[in-house]
Amino acid sequence: MTLQLDRAENVRPTAEPPDSSAPPTAPRRHTARRWVKLLRQSSGLVLILVLWQLGARGWLGATTPAPSEVLEAGWDLIRTGELWQHLLASTRRVVIGLSIGIAIGLVLGAAAGLLRVAEDLVNAPIQVLRMMPALALVPVFIIWFGIGDSFKIALIIVAPIFPIYLNVLAGIRGVDRKLVEAAQSLGLGRVELVRRIVLPAALPQIFVGLRQALGIGWLALVVAEMQTTPVGLGFLMNDAKEFLRTDQIFLVLVIYAILGLLTDVFVRVLEHRFLSWRTGFEGQ
Repeated sequence: MTLQLDRAENVRPTAEPPDSSAPPTAPRRHTARRWVKLLRQSSGLVLILVLWQLGARGWLGATTPAPSEVLEAGWDLIRTGELWQHLLASTRRVVIGLSIGIAIGLVLGAAAGLLRVAEDLVNAPIQVLRMMPALALVPVFIIWFGIGDSFKIALIIVAPIFPIYLNVLAGIRGVDRKLVEAAQSLGLGRVELVRRIVLPAALPQIFVGLRQALGIGWLALVVAEMQTTPVGLGFLMNDAKEFLRTDQIFLVLVIYAILGLLTDVFVRVLEHRFLSWRTGFEGQ
C-alpha cells in the first residue's frame, strides 16, 4: 500500500501541448514595427506634398502646378508611351556613366589608400579636377565627344569619381593602426590583411561615398541632358519649357527626385546587408 502511494506521489501531470491555433505574436509585432517605421520615414514626404498642394492653391501662385496636375500630366505621357522612351534613355546613360565612374573612383581610392606611391601620383590631379564645376566641362566635352550620347555619358562618368575616391581613401586611412598591427602579428599576409581587416573597417565610409556618387550622377545627367538632347528627361523638360508646360517641368523634377531616392534606398539596403555586424549608435 505504501509503495502504491509513493508511486502515485511521483507521478507528475504532463504539460498540456501548446495550442497551435493561438496566433503568433512575435511576427505580428515585427510586422507592426516595420509599418510604423515606414510611416515615420515617409511622413516628411507626405508633409511636403500636402504643403505643395495647399501652396499651389494659395501662396505659391497660379504658375505652380498642384501635385494632382503633375500626376495628370504624367498619366497623359504614360498613355502615349512617350514617358517610357525618355525615361529609358536617361536611365541607360546614368547606368553606364555611374558604373564606369564608380569603378574608376574605387580603383584610384583603393590604390591611393593602400600605396603611398599611388597617393603621391594620383591625389594632386584628382584634387585639381575636383575643383572644376561640371558646367565648365560641358563645352570641352562637346568639342571632344560631340553632342551625342558619348558626351553625356562622359560627363556622368567624371561626376562620381571624386566622392568615391575621397571616401575610399578616407575609409582606408581611417582604419585603426592597432588592428593592422594585431593582424600582422598573427601572420596575415598583405592580401588577407586587406580582405579581412582593411576592407571591412573601411566599408562604412565607402558606402557614404557611394551614396554621394549616385546623387551627383543624377545631377550630372540633368546638366548633360539640357544640352541638345533628342531624347531623354532633359529633352522633355526643354520641350515643356518652350511651350510653358509647367506641369511637365515639375513632372520631370519629381521623376529626378524619385530616381535619386530609389538609388539611395538601394545603397541603404546594401549597407544593411554588408554592415549588419556594425553596432554603432542609431539614434533614439
